[in-house]
Amino acid sequence: MDCSGGSPKHHYLESKKKRLTWIFGVSALCIVCYMIGAWQTISAPVNQSELYQRVSCDETLSQSRNKTSSSMSSSSLHLDFEGHHQSDINKTKAVQKFPPCDMSYSEYTPCQDPTRGDKFNRNMWKNRERHCPTQEEQLFCLIPAPPKYKIPFKWPRSRDFAWYDNIPHRELSIEKAGQNWIQVMGDRFRFPGGGTMFRRGADAYIDDINALIPLTKGNIRTAIDTGCGVASWGAYLLKRDIVTMSFAPRDTHEAQVQFALERGVPAMIGALASKRLPYPARAFDMAHCSRCLIPWMNYDGMYLIEVDRVLRPGGYWILSGPPIHWKKNWRGWNRTREDLKQEQDSIESVAKRLCWKKVIEKNDLAIWQKPINHVKCVKSRKVYKTPHICKSDNPDMAWERDMERCITPLQETSNPNDVAGGALEKWPERAFAVPPRISSGSIPGITAEKLREDNQLWKERVEQYKRIIPISNGRYRNVMDMNAYLGGFAAALSKYPVWVMNTVPANSNQDTLGVIYERGFIGTYQDWCEAFSTYPRTYDLIHAGGVFSIYQDR
Repeated sequence: MDCSGGSPKHHYLESKKKRLTWIFGVSALCIVCYMIGAWQTISAPVNQSELYQRVSCDETLSQSRNKTSSSMSSSSLHLDFEGHHQSDINKTKAVQKFPPCDMSYSEYTPCQDPTRGDKFNRNMWKNRERHCPTQEEQLFCLIPAPPKYKIPFKWPRSRDFAWYDNIPHRELSIEKAGQNWIQVMGDRFRFPGGGTMFRRGADAYIDDINALIPLTKGNIRTAIDTGCGVASWGAYLLKRDIVTMSFAPRDTHEAQVQFALERGVPAMIGALASKRLPYPARAFDMAHCSRCLIPWMNYDGMYLIEVDRVLRPGGYWILSGPPIHWKKNWRGWNRTREDLKQEQDSIESVAKRLCWKKVIEKNDLAIWQKPINHVKCVKSRKVYKTPHICKSDNPDMAWERDMERCITPLQETSNPNDVAGGALEKWPERAFAVPPRISSGSIPGITAEKLREDNQLWKERVEQYKRIIPISNGRYRNVMDMNAYLGGFAAALSKYPVWVMNTVPANSNQDTLGVIYERGFIGTYQDWCEAFSTYPRTYDLIHAGGVFSIYQDR
């Protein structure tokens, strides 16, 4: 047998081995050539900014035209593969830094500036309303704190003390010395809890009210104090689980609202003038005026009509001071008996035409109650022609809206014992119960399920916030939620020693501020293209969720 040619299998393996070696060799050569070429033709930028330099279209075209002729004749044609349309990152402007304002602006309140207000009509106190600066008047500087400013006292000590250097105004301690509003004690102010009509202190005064109407059973949760002074009435209601929206104008009683907020008590700059108060209808369980100097009987009773709008069905209005108990006090008020009698008769007449019931008048206090529905009130229009019941109006629309001299209608009910719009749960159950505005479907798109989801969302987020912000030790007291929606953020904070100013943007798609009040919290409407009605340095924590998306096109 001839074996000189070898095995066929052996020849096959040798051939395959040669082909694989050739393929690997060619591949390696290609990779090496590519890497050498890349190294020779690509020059790395000196620094990262070169990657982002923008070359204008005109400049690129000019360079191209100038190089065309020489490039065609050149033996080494240079091809430019660099990008010329990247973002101009290294040419962007630096972040704008605002300089400090002059120290004269330390207590500047842009939309309640007394100097600007003096230019407006004093009729109906229009000069005390919001008058925001024009574009030419706007400041682009940072409001400075007083030179010796200190961190305010922690709550609850702040209720009774504030640093003098934070609000260096002695005027009220002198003007109201006999009424125990405020006292100067060395480097601090002390707030004894007194007031014009409660020289024994707000605690004793509130006890007097509690003897006439129930304040501690959970039925009364939200209150409004018109002409609040330094807000001692609201300060001492807090321990009775009643939260009060205290407001007063920026007038001759210098810094009264600033004092209230420095104490950690809810307050706003505001006035009953010609515009509606910035709160929804049926918001408050109780309204209060203690010698607040509001002419209730003027303008066809329009100011009492506005109180009626913001009072809940069954809510109370409390009046102390002139003209109440005038037969005894008329000499001390430097007014005639005839004048005071006429004033009280006028107030009684307006209250009766509003269908209010006078609950009691005892000593210096008089209390009226709004009806729980308008079943009888509609019938009484046959007797009382004015004020009539409003026809076509959204009673919750309150931002920059003129007051009306007609009664805000309550939701219709056939049963005279039913609460119009739905009864509220007692506090604290009210905070997490489904509010009537939601259960009735009066706000499109807002359901009980959405309320539950919002509560859960903010419960989880507040747990995360706690890891960053010590919200439980009293250092953070005054909190603002710039876009409160359904009040879930405030509800999640309700177990901590804070209070929340829930603001609902006036131009938001859904008006939910009424829901927040029905949950037992307080707040206001606000256009965030304008300044808020407060003094500088009055909030410890400002919370913004979804605010800028509302205003991104403005």
